[in-house]
Amino acid sequence: MPHIRLTLASTVAAIALAGCSHGMRHDHEAMHGAMHGPMAPNAAATTPAKVTESTPALASGYKKVESPAAARLYFVNLANGATVSGPVKVVFGLSGMGVAPAGIEKAGTGHHHLLVDVSEWDANAPLPANENFRHFGAGQTEVSLDLKPGPHTLQLVLGDQNHIPHHPVVASERITITVK
Repeated sequence: MPHIRLTLASTVAAIALAGCSHGMRHDHEAMHGAMHGPMAPNAAATTPAKVTESTPALASGYKKVESPAAARLYFVNLANGATVSGPVKVVFGLSGMGVAPAGIEKAGTGHHHLLVDVSEWDANAPLPANENFRHFGAGQTEVSLDLKPGPHTLQLVLGDQNHIPHHPVVASERITITVK
C-alpha cells in the first residue's frame, strides 16, 4: 500500500470538498487563528458590503435553495488587514455544505463566487460575471489573482446551480488586503 502524506492544506481542502457532512462542529475562528494568527495588528474592521435582505423566493417565483444554519464560508489563508505580494493566492473555506459545479442541483451544495472591490450586491438575483464578481462554477476552491498594488476588498459568496445566493445567504466576512 503506498504511503500517503497529508498536508494541512490538503486536509482543509478535503474537509471543504466533503462539506463537513460528518456532523462534527468546527470552530472556524480557532482553526483560522491556529493556522494564520489573529487579524493583522491594528487592522480596522472592513465595512460590510450593502446587501439586499434575502428572501426565500424571487419575484419571478424562483424558489431559492435553502442553506443549513451552520453553513460557513471563509478565507483559509487571508486575514483582514493582511499585506500580501502578487499574485495573490486565495483559498476558499466552506463548512456545513459541499461544493458542486454550476448547473448541478444537489441539496446542501453550491459553488464559490469571489467579490473583488464590491461594496454592494443583490442577494435576490444571479451574481453577475465580471472582474469584480468572479465565478468558480467548475467547483474550484482557490485562485491566484493578479491585483494592482494597493488596498482591495474580498468577499466570498456561495451560489446555487444558477449563481443565485442561497437563503439564508452563505457569505464570508468582507476583508481588506493590501497588495505590495
